[in-house]
Formats: sequence, structure tokens, C-alpha cells
Amino acid sequence: MKTKPAPSAKSPLILAVDDSKGLRSFVQKTLRPFACDVHEATNGFNAFFAIERARPDLILLDVNMPIMDGVETLRRIKSTTELQAIPVIMLPSPADHAVFDTLTALKADGLLVKPFNETALLEKIRTVLDLKPT
Repeated sequence: MKTKPAPSAKSPLILAVDDSKGLRSFVQKTLRPFACDVHEATNGFNAFFAIERARPDLILLDVNMPIMDGVETLRRIKSTTELQAIPVIMLPSPADHAVFDTLTALKADGLLVKPFNETALLEKIRTVLDLKPT
């Protein structure tokens, strides 16, 4: 009698939202050795389509972006019942210090100030997700 293989755990899905292709590529490269999928969006407006379509396990969200910035995107995520449980780590630059209190008040799940290295990114992600090497 054949036994069924154990169901594999779903790979976590991370949505990287930043208007900088370089930063999105950095996130992709940093997370390549881990069992997760990384999707990308270039602004908050596009991120909302990706969030509704794929329901990520974590959102990495830039603050300064065209069309819809990260503060407004975070506000909409956290005010939408179906989305508010998704962890959001904000990626502000040092110049964004004026919005740090706002991001905390809007219940951002973490702040990672740019520029950051791979170690800092992985440490911050591990505060909300269990990353496993592939």
C-alpha cells in the first residue's frame, strides 16, 4: 500500500514594494537562498493589486514612492479588515524621520531604515517570518 507524501508547507510570500529597482533586486538576491517567493511592486497603488491577488505573508514597504506613498499604503492596509493582519515592515530613509511616529501609530510591524545590509534585512524579516534555507 502506498502512503501519501506529507504535504509540503507553503513557501512564504514576501511583497517588496519600492520604486527603486535596485532595492527590489537587493531583496530578491538576499532572499534567494531561502524557501520563499518574492513578488514586487513599484508603488502603493500597484501593491494593492498584488496584495489583493496574492495575500502575501509579509510586505516590505518603502515610504517615498510616486502615485501612492508608503504611509498611505500602510494606512489602507491596516484599515482593511481582510488585510490588516498582514505584517508590514516599513523601509524609510533617514530623511523620513518625521513620519516614524506616524508609521508606529499606523501599526507598522517594524521599521528598517535605509540603507541596510543583508544581515539587517534578514534579522528584521525573521521577527515576523520563519525563513528556512532551500
